[in-house]
Amino acid sequence: MKAARYYGNKDLRVEDIPEPPVEPGKVKIRVEWCGICGTDLHEYEDGPIFCPTAAHPHPLTGESAPVTLGHEFAGVIAELGEGVTGLEVGDRVAVEPYITCGECLYCVSGRYNLCVKGGFIGLSGQGGGYSEFVVVPRERVFGLGELSTEIGALVEPIAVGYHAVKRSGIQAGQTAVVFGAGPIGLVTTACLRAIGVEQVIVVELSSIRKAKAPAAGAALVLDPSETDVPARVRELTDGLGAHVAFECVGASPALQGALDATRNGGTVVNVSIWGHKAEIDMFGLVMRELNLIGTSAYCGDHAEVIGLLRAGKIPAEQFITGRIAVDDILDAGFRELIENKEENVKVLVHP
Repeated sequence: MKAARYYGNKDLRVEDIPEPPVEPGKVKIRVEWCGICGTDLHEYEDGPIFCPTAAHPHPLTGESAPVTLGHEFAGVIAELGEGVTGLEVGDRVAVEPYITCGECLYCVSGRYNLCVKGGFIGLSGQGGGYSEFVVVPRERVFGLGELSTEIGALVEPIAVGYHAVKRSGIQAGQTAVVFGAGPIGLVTTACLRAIGVEQVIVVELSSIRKAKAPAAGAALVLDPSETDVPARVRELTDGLGAHVAFECVGASPALQGALDATRNGGTVVNVSIWGHKAEIDMFGLVMRELNLIGTSAYCGDHAEVIGLLRAGKIPAEQFITGRIAVDDILDAGFRELIENKEENVKVLVHP
């Protein structure tokens, strides 16, 4: 079968590899669409980061580069392994692409996203969504019902935003500020609106990304180069500030802005992945009793996200800005997103 394989820094090759056989307790999926994630781009440009190397094979898969990339995928069930129930051949499904040990403290307590040996299908081995077929454990497969597999490929990135929203504890009727209108900032905004948070303020510098925020659910978009964002947020909240802020940029000014725009005792959720150390005012965080928390991917969120999508509460189609074949993944996919990241949200790949 055809697959896009990561060999190392700036070395991604589309080649033919053996089709994986189905195994007991697992599901063979014919991939229809797989989204290109920022993690894939970082791996290509700056890696290996998450992908295992010959010197350090992944502890659970035992694999090292080359590995098939792609972890935001959906498709149609092609074959069921022995013992699999609750699914049928031909079902449209999305995948929660975790690889976990099932034995550590975090796995047994239900917080498997924190598994000490964990990895991801499409980064750590066990195939990936930039291929025609993937075989995955039954517990990682979620039926889409009437949803298309294009929307199914968006379940994984939307689950990242949804998990962050759940971690924040925000309630309908409260105010949220989202710093950044890139892909994760936009899906976080959409998830906030989906659970009933109407006053969602998005902060963004890029004119192109600012234009995308209202459709995702932003009630107001602020440009930090033109507006004192914390002051404006306080004006809109009786002088108090937002209940919750989400940092989706990965830059110290954005994180500090999120802290400054949040009311005393409020919560700031860091959603972005940082490649450097942050610099913030810790004195203000302490004296104002702010809660600064992290959020890692998702955990038990896929079914709820699919439910919101099926109910029409997340207008996901808007996030698809390109559809390409796997043969074109380098030029029309990776390089397009690297060179024109502001114009794109999610490019989907068809194997």
